[in-house]
Formats: sequence, C-alpha cells, structure tokens
Amino acid sequence: MVSFSIADYLIIIIFFAAVLLFGFYFGRQTKKDANDYLLSGRKVGLFLFVLTNVSTWYGGILGIGEFTYRYGIMSWFTQGFPYYLFAFLFAIFFAKKIRTASLFTIPDKLSQVYDKKVGLASAVLVFILVSPAPYLLMTANLLSLLFGTGIVLSLIIGVLLSVLYLLNGGFRANIYADAIQFFVMFGGFIVVVLIAAFSFGGFSFLQNNLPADHLQITGGASPTYIIVWFLIALWTFADPGFHQRCYAAKDGNIAAKGIIISIFFFALFDFLTTTTGLYARALLPNLQNPVLSFPMFAEKILGPGVKGLFYAAMFATIMSTLNSFYFLSGTTIGRDFIFKLNKNGREEELKKYTIIGLIISGIVSIIVAYFIPSVIEIWYTVGSFCIPGIIIPIISAYYPKIKIDNSIILFEIIMAVILSVSWYFIRATFISNNSFLSEIEPMLVGLIGAVLIHLWGIIFKKSSFSAMKV
Repeated sequence: MVSFSIADYLIIIIFFAAVLLFGFYFGRQTKKDANDYLLSGRKVGLFLFVLTNVSTWYGGILGIGEFTYRYGIMSWFTQGFPYYLFAFLFAIFFAKKIRTASLFTIPDKLSQVYDKKVGLASAVLVFILVSPAPYLLMTANLLSLLFGTGIVLSLIIGVLLSVLYLLNGGFRANIYADAIQFFVMFGGFIVVVLIAAFSFGGFSFLQNNLPADHLQITGGASPTYIIVWFLIALWTFADPGFHQRCYAAKDGNIAAKGIIISIFFFALFDFLTTTTGLYARALLPNLQNPVLSFPMFAEKILGPGVKGLFYAAMFATIMSTLNSFYFLSGTTIGRDFIFKLNKNGREEELKKYTIIGLIISGIVSIIVAYFIPSVIEIWYTVGSFCIPGIIIPIISAYYPKIKIDNSIILFEIIMAVILSVSWYFIRATFISNNSFLSEIEPMLVGLIGAVLIHLWGIIFKKSSFSAMKV
C-alpha cells in the first residue's frame, strides 16, 4: 500500500497543470501549414533540440526500474551503453543528411528513394515501433496507484493528459511540454539519489545488500540475450523521433551537435535511474511486482512533498515520451497512410489528417496496453519483430552505394518480419526440449535474413550494371 500527503498531491497536480499550460500556451502559435504543425517550422534551436531529445528518450522509467531490480547494472549495459554508441554514429553519419533531405517522416524517405510500396510497408513498421502503448501503460499504473482509479479509467486519463494540447499545437506544443518535463525528471531523480546515499550509504552499502551478479555488467544473463538487446539498440538508426527532430532542426549542424550533447545527458540520467533501481533492490529484496520498484522505494524512504516530487519526475519521464510517440504515431497515420492513400489528399489538410491519427492512436494504445500488461514484453516483442525489417532499408536510403532494386527491398522488409515472427513461435518448441537452438533470438534470425537478402540485392545490382555495360 502507498500513502500520499496533501503536499504530494499538490506537487503532482501542479506538475500536470504546468505541462498542459506550456503545451496549450506555446501550441497556440502553431499555424495550419504542414511544416509548422508537424515540425515547428523547421526552426528548432540547439537548446530545445537537446531538451526534447533527452526527455523523449527516457519514457520507460518503470521498465528501467523493473529491469534494474531484476538484473542490476546489466540494465545500464543493455539499455544505456549501446544506445550511446549508436546515437553517436547516427549524429556523425545521418543527422546532417536527414536535415538536408527536408522531408517529414522515414516512410517519406523510403518512398522517395525506392517507391510507394516500400514507403507504405515501412510505415506499417514505424507505426508499430512508435506505439505509445508501453508508456501509456506506465502512466496508467502510476495514476491508478496515486488516485486509486481503475486501469481503464487511468488509461483514458493518460491519453487525455498527453494528447489534448497536441491536437491544435502540434510539434511546437510537444517540444515545449517536453522542455519543462526535462527539468522535472532530472530534478526529481537527483534529489532521490542524494537522499538514498546520505541515508543508507554509498557503494559499500549496495555491495553488502545486493546479489553479487547485480553489480556485474552481464547480470548472469546469457550472451545471446545480451547480444539481442544490443541489436535492439540498432533501433537508434530507425528511431522516428531522431529523424523527426533532425527534420525540425534549424540546420544539420544543430541536429548533429544536439544528438552528441544529448548523449552526455543520457549517461547522467542512466546513472541516476540505475542507482535508484539498485537502492530499491537493496532495500526491498522481496517485491512481488518489480515493475513498481520505484514507487515502492519512494514509499519506503521519502517523506511528504519529496515523494510528490519523485512521482512528478516519474510522470515527466514517461509522459515526455508518451506525448512524442503519440505525435509520431498520429503523423504516421495522417501523412503516411491517410494522405498518401487518398488520391485527393492535399498537403494543407495534413493537420486534419494528423488529428485523426492522434485519435486513432489513442484508441489503439488503450487496447494494446490493456491486453499486454508488461512493459518489457511489449518492448522486446515489438523490437524483435519490426527492427530487422527496417534498419537496412533506412541506411541504404541515405547511402546510394548499398541501395538495391525496389522489389528486392520490399521482399527484404516483408521476409525479415516473417522470419522473426516465425522463429518466435518455432523457438518455443526448442525451449521445451532444452535445445541449444532456444538460445537463438527471433531478432537475430530476422536480421540475418535481411542482411542476406540485401547482399543478394547488391550482387544483383552489380551484375545488372555489368550486363548493361556489355
């Protein structure tokens, strides 16, 4: 059971009010044209770029708490470290190219380089990858814990808190709401880590009160399990949020510098959340539901007011991603489906199409979050199925030397997903038989299939070119 003081409730309500106020106030400046509504006029400066980039990156706070509680610092090694590497590579090799392209979405680029069929297939995967469902689920869990509302009502409230100011304010409302949430999330976790360290001690306390493998970077997990999480970090190259913010930046230099600066804040926030998770495991060793490790930790060590600040920090971390994923999802539905499939679609109506997309996304995310009540399961399943089909096509779209035939790239996208999904079900039989094949993850099968098909496409392209020269 948890208890909250009037001061806690007041702080949390003030936080919600501030986010809505920022979203509605700055969103009122948004115009109807596509550039302004979808990308804030492509004029986002370095400061706002970093704030929204960092705050959006960390939506899975309860998932991080659960992961750290179960596996210790392996959480950082799999959920933090590989993303720094890939984010740096993205900044160096993709950020400026994406800004120069001046498009709206990833499917826009694939449609431009390949064809509409490829763009549509990629749009399906992007829509699944930017599902707000896991973040909505976390928001609903906290709301239910805080106010005692049922899960369905909490899911609906979570959608309303994240979508209302986006309907008219678009991306500008999104980034200003993210900006205030950036400061709340960092402030709350800094205070909690300091309180824990002063109250219980530093590293020596954790050494004496944690299982030994919790302080090992592998956490006792199998190599293939860790490799798959590293491969899932390849998602960075296909992250629609990174692409969206690069499109919205004032120029390519801001996009590249913004991502590199963001990496330092990623590392700082990872330190704060991982440390909090380790203290939670040390102080609450027998939690039946580790997904609530952060809230239960707050209940044990935090007093009135400070507990409210920590809850506001958790809400800020989740909702800054939730609102961004809603907008990405709404943009995907509005631009990549409604607009492109409608022969009479007009670009000046993209705002209307996106609003329809936001409503659809809200309904779908409520259904998914209700029926798949595990954050890590949603992340792992979605990543394993979809990432193999989209990573290589995106890279090839920006590097013409590895571009392949349209029909082959479409085949690659479809087959990579089919292979991942098929192996997911086939693998279950090997798990029951304790076969070594059970160690092979679905994502690995899909990626290997995608690489082989793409290599075949490159060879086919070269042989066709040679034949033309003859």
